[in-house]
Amino acid sequence: MRYMLLIYGAEDALDAETRDACYIESAGLAQSLAAEGVYVDASPLRLVNTATSVRVQDGKRIVTDGPFAETREQLGGYYIVDTENLDQAIAIAERIPGAKWGTVEIRPILEIGGLPE
Repeated sequence: MRYMLLIYGAEDALDAETRDACYIESAGLAQSLAAEGVYVDASPLRLVNTATSVRVQDGKRIVTDGPFAETREQLGGYYIVDTENLDQAIAIAERIPGAKWGTVEIRPILEIGGLPE
């Protein structure tokens, strides 16, 4: 089953040097997961001040700067893994560097037809 591991944390929890080290450690984890045969995709996201939100209300597009919701933790990146079960996904989530200072949410990916490969 494929799972998306969503990494949340306060953007101000890390200084630039620590964030760069986290990226290096995260890339190493991705390489390790690839060697284990469970890696599908992963990427950090740019900081929340670069976000744009789009909604449609009454048929009209509304575009705003920033994330949709004001929260203490922001979505900072993700991994997609293909594992045998949730227990394996949990074991991977605890290896993600962001789990040390934030939260990793695990969501099963709903497989539907009609999507491109």
